Amino acid sequence: MSGEDPIKVSYIFPNGDRYEGECSRSASGVVMRSGAGKHTSANGVVYTGEWKKDKMQGRGTLQHPSGALYKGAFKDNMYHGTGTYTFTDGSTYRGHFHKNRLEGDGTFTDPQGRVWMGKFNGSAALGLKMQQGF
Repeated sequence: MSGEDPIKVSYIFPNGDRYEGECSRSASGVVMRSGAGKHTSANGVVYTGEWKKDKMQGRGTLQHPSGALYKGAFKDNMYHGTGTYTFTDGSTYRGHFHKNRLEGDGTFTDPQGRVWMGKFNGSAALGLKMQQGF
């Protein structure tokens, strides 16, 4: 398929999900999401961004019906790389993600606006330091 233009589609899946965007055809003839597109799930989760081989891959935004929002890098349908996750209470985490987990250097801003910096490891973040003077 290399060298061919992407196929632009608007498709509704049997489960009610909807995809609008670019696709490509594999050597075996299967059409897969590839390029830029928007996928809206039947339960209201919306992903807008890059796709590769039918997976969220590259830069994108994932919005949950609860109001939680992730903007950043994806790999194999997971938060992976750098990004920002905004929680429903308004707190945010900016930093590194590894397979959907907060992993590595990051900054957490709590709902009161206090900023905490340090190394995150999933649900643990020992030794965080509060930013002073804001």
